[in-house]
Amino acid sequence: MYLTYHRLAVFSILFLGIATLLPAVAQSDPSKIRVIMIGAHPDDCDLKSGGTAALLSLMGYAVKFVAVTNGDAGHQTMKGTALAKRRLAEAQEAGKRFGVTYDVLDNHDGELLPTLAVRLQIIKKIREWNADVVIAPRPNDYHPDHRYTGVLVQDAAYMVAVPNVAPETPRLQKNPVFLYFQDNFQRPNPFRPDVAIDISPVYAQKIHALDAHRSQVYEWLPWIGGFLDKVPTDQAEQEKWLAETRAVKITPEVRASLEKGYGKDKAAQVQHAEAFEVCEYGARPTDDDLKRIFPMLK
Repeated sequence: MYLTYHRLAVFSILFLGIATLLPAVAQSDPSKIRVIMIGAHPDDCDLKSGGTAALLSLMGYAVKFVAVTNGDAGHQTMKGTALAKRRLAEAQEAGKRFGVTYDVLDNHDGELLPTLAVRLQIIKKIREWNADVVIAPRPNDYHPDHRYTGVLVQDAAYMVAVPNVAPETPRLQKNPVFLYFQDNFQRPNPFRPDVAIDISPVYAQKIHALDAHRSQVYEWLPWIGGFLDKVPTDQAEQEKWLAETRAVKITPEVRASLEKGYGKDKAAQVQHAEAFEVCEYGARPTDDDLKRIFPMLK
């Protein structure tokens, strides 16, 4: 699907509006911040942090999405190689719409385990990207692939700086900041929104990028969720429906984090947000470090 003239105009306005609000240091040398977001499947990073990725990309940051599995089990009628090829193409298109690089590892969907082999894959990806920030799921989730992706990234957190582990890829000179995606699971401990980002200005862009994952957002997820009959058949109405059904409620805890980052008045106006928890296994960022990573925060 090509962007209409209207969408191009909207995105141009959003870019100009956001760029005028960025701190001078971020505009002058955005290459200092490199972010890698790691999800279990093609579309996980998009759903959990696509708005933040779009904002950072507009600011000039280098942003990469990595799917640890190829998604070859996530559909009601397709499977195997054909589905993996389709999902890879969808991910690449979504990456273009977000303005990020998108890698998909060739591990089977639904069969992911926290093995040494996969841990080494993730260590190499983080090192190759020379990441300053790594964002991934917490290791408590309904889906085993999500859980084990969280474990794998945790297990990589220290090892990315150890030269004798995966020595064919140069080690990182410093440990990145590791963050978790937001979730609503309460046990063994609830998600803590250490950082909340206002993605309202790029919410339409996030939805348009999610629209690229057609096998998921219009087919598989509605089918497994029992609401396939609710998906509009008119393609022109699908993104509107997607924007409504994919909106994430801002919890009181996330609203409080928004107030800390943006001030009470501005936080009250935020319609869409993405939140992140600091993982204690990586670098321990101060509030000033987080503001350097996310300079839209005051």
